[in-house]
Amino acid sequence: MDIFLNFDFSILDFIANSIRCAFLDPIMWFFSVFADKGLGWIALGLIFLIPKKTRAAGAASLVALLIGLLLGEFAIKVIVCRLRPYEVYESFHGYPMPFELNMGPAHGFSFPSGHTSASFAAAVTYFLINKKVGIITLIGAFLVGFSRLYNYVHYPTDVIAGAILGTLCALLVIFVFKKFSFDDKLRRLGKKS
Repeated sequence: MDIFLNFDFSILDFIANSIRCAFLDPIMWFFSVFADKGLGWIALGLIFLIPKKTRAAGAASLVALLIGLLLGEFAIKVIVCRLRPYEVYESFHGYPMPFELNMGPAHGFSFPSGHTSASFAAAVTYFLINKKVGIITLIGAFLVGFSRLYNYVHYPTDVIAGAILGTLCALLVIFVFKKFSFDDKLRRLGKKS
């Protein structure tokens, strides 16, 4: 476990000491808040449900978000029970954190990153359905993951695990949607017979 902690804290400390700055603080705060409880991604999915052209992408992303939530928040986090980096900083380093958190303390356990899982569940879903929209949302997902490191509320291994979990949820949902032609059925929804 020390190998993982050494890896995690070396990256977190590099970000805190070399990248963190007043210019990036509000930007990284925004990306973390956008993905809090997946709300920004849920809102995007609901907006995508409205036009027939994007309805399948919206529905698929919402299902992927739900699966990621159930697996990440209610299964993996409860089993792993990993404390957040700012909670173990002093015991690992031997001295108190020399900086303030960019945002308030996060709630719940650390592994995997729920913000990152939600972001990749939605973004990979969009990418697999529409590459142009998907590239933009993938950039957003990477920025959300980075913001969790920047804000010192997740370890890199939490963010990597969240990205993997979200991606797997998206792949599963897209496979099921294509296998059972849900995308075509959703596009036809609301058409007069």
